Amino acid sequence: MNTSVRFKNLEPSDALKSYVSEKLDRMEKYFNGPAEANVVLSIEKFRHSAEIHIIGDRLTINGKEETEEMYSAIDMVLDKLEVQIKKSKQKSRAHRSKAKTDPLASDQAIDEDTDLPRVSVHHIEYKPMDEDEAVLQMDLIKDNFLVFTNARTDTVNVLFRQKNGNYGLIKPLT
Repeated sequence: MNTSVRFKNLEPSDALKSYVSEKLDRMEKYFNGPAEANVVLSIEKFRHSAEIHIIGDRLTINGKEETEEMYSAIDMVLDKLEVQIKKSKQKSRAHRSKAKTDPLASDQAIDEDTDLPRVSVHHIEYKPMDEDEAVLQMDLIKDNFLVFTNARTDTVNVLFRQKNGNYGLIKPLT
């Protein structure tokens, strides 16, 4: 990992530089390609602060920590950054695996290129009832349609509300 260490209100120390570089090299396992880390170590009165900015793998992570000792500030900010990196990598893995397993994800990518309308899938439960009971149910609900199993024919029907206030019924051919 390419590391640059700057000191602010603090004498430059090879021990601190090597400590930071050694700790950041351990984090290189989380990055596939080259990564760059900018570290600013500073002292203001009794507060020792370590600020680290890491760029790599299309990922930008920042962290800052202040304590009464510089080494503990470095350790704490690196712990924070490690958690951020793991969370970000896990999100991207979940996003990629969802795209691989979701059958509509590839269709949606095609839809964007061909300007076809997208199809969203909704799963619903339907129960057996006759047409009159379905009309009564439609009066109770706010939706524009009701899917039910016709108790007489044992087929799936769709009752929908028309713009003029009447109802329409979709029945499969038997």
